[in-house]
Amino acid sequence: MSMSDKPAANREVVVRVRGLVNELGGNLIHDHVDLDLYRGEVLGVVGGSGSGKSVLLRSIVGLNRPREGSIEVFGQDISKLGERALHTVQVRWGVLFQEGALFSSQTVAENIQVPMREYMKMSEPLMNEIASMKLSMVGLPEDAARKYPSELSGGMKKRAGLARALALDPDLLFLDEPTAGLDPISANQFDELVHDLQKSLGLTVFMVTHDLDTLKATTDRIAVLVNRKIKVGTIDELRRDPDPWIQEYFSGVRGRAALAS
Repeated sequence: MSMSDKPAANREVVVRVRGLVNELGGNLIHDHVDLDLYRGEVLGVVGGSGSGKSVLLRSIVGLNRPREGSIEVFGQDISKLGERALHTVQVRWGVLFQEGALFSSQTVAENIQVPMREYMKMSEPLMNEIASMKLSMVGLPEDAARKYPSELSGGMKKRAGLARALALDPDLLFLDEPTAGLDPISANQFDELVHDLQKSLGLTVFMVTHDLDTLKATTDRIAVLVNRKIKVGTIDELRRDPDPWIQEYFSGVRGRAALAS
């Protein structure tokens, strides 16, 4: 039985969102949204422009304060944690933001070491060794450590950002549009990398994406943000949903082409 086949009642919830309400500029984005992310699964998050995909991610990692609702990560309500307790939770997740979000004035190795400096006390030699190991893990050459982000291709920047997200050996990985801006070959290679790392490291993955190929290649379930609510299911389940946006997304011309077996 695969992870996605196990009954929900028998699965550990890593992220639990209840009654989430978010507003931006006076506009209601999320209207009492509920969501569970189970240990060991890859959950894809999709939705139209302005549906609040990245806002949801940023709310879970504490960068956006919702108007209402609760968010528990590893059983801890992150809104009620003090600084020390919050740090204890934060070291268990890694985040890859759009475009990699690398610091342009730092080398790739220094970028990877940012979480180590923030949350750990390590010697320089140890941090250099870990950075080198993470570079190898994401398929970057050793000499990439000394380069600056401006010297990297788009695909290499994504890999460097992923190496930083994995710096502290997290249990939980957040990916925000990981293949956006990549050519089809680089995007496919990145999908394979995420899939392989998720399996080998036992990661739980929350991934915002619009890429149907990525959804098919990597996800166990998909959460669709539509009409300020959320619907969750497998690709097959969602293709049977009558909502017009979901039908167009999964069963339109591009959807049928991407999801054809």
